Amino acid sequence: MSDEATRGERLQIMLSPEELKVLDDFRFKVRMPSRAAAVRELLKRGLAAEGYAVAAYGSKSADYGVIATADGKDGKGSGRKSLGK
Repeated sequence: MSDEATRGERLQIMLSPEELKVLDDFRFKVRMPSRAAAVRELLKRGLAAEGYAVAAYGSKSADYGVIATADGKDGKGSGRKSLGK
């Protein structure tokens, strides 16, 4: 199933002409098919830069703990990933 088929929420934002130009410049530079795709890519990159990983398809909420050790495990040997920084 494609991402478009599972998206159930609409998010509307207002942009200034300057912000829209920057978004479109990014979109065309990286060859995104739409403004929405460009916004999703920028959100993904911004969240990754802040230490938030995008969940892999099929991952379960139990795979993501809040506390993790430096090696990425939750201290219980399960190999859970941590959220955030």
